[in-house]
Amino acid sequence: MDDGQARSGRVEAIWIKRAKLGPMDPVQRATAVEQRGLVGNANQGGTRQVTIIEKEVFDRLKDTLGPAVDPSMRRANVMVSGVRLQERRGHKLHLGECIIELVGETRPCERMDEALQGLRKALEPEWSGGAYGRVVQGGEMRVGDEVWLEAPEASLEQRAS
Repeated sequence: MDDGQARSGRVEAIWIKRAKLGPMDPVQRATAVEQRGLVGNANQGGTRQVTIIEKEVFDRLKDTLGPAVDPSMRRANVMVSGVRLQERRGHKLHLGECIIELVGETRPCERMDEALQGLRKALEPEWSGGAYGRVVQGGEMRVGDEVWLEAPEASLEQRAS
């Protein structure tokens, strides 16, 4: 697996969730606040401040589940293209002015099958449900902004050798 630094992509879509279990509102730009999350989003603080999905995953799902698959069904905040999120814990995802430290995999839940039967199972392998993280640098992100991954810093032991 490569270190994720050489690849870049773009922000394809942004959604804000007004309330827990509420609708996902598409927006053209969002502001991230360090250690909080996206302004206006229901999830604030904690480690799951921003959720991210890959456009390429949803392109594949349309081939298997049909044209009814819509990325907003995943209920994520940001859709990116051109970068792989799988196994990127500790990497920093640069989205416009924002930096999100990836903390883990967003596992699909029963709400996925409520949106479209079979979606939950289709999102289970290889981090297809996306990743979540915390905002380590706030700022604005916009649809069309460049996206890139920064590998975790080497540990002190690795730097000394």
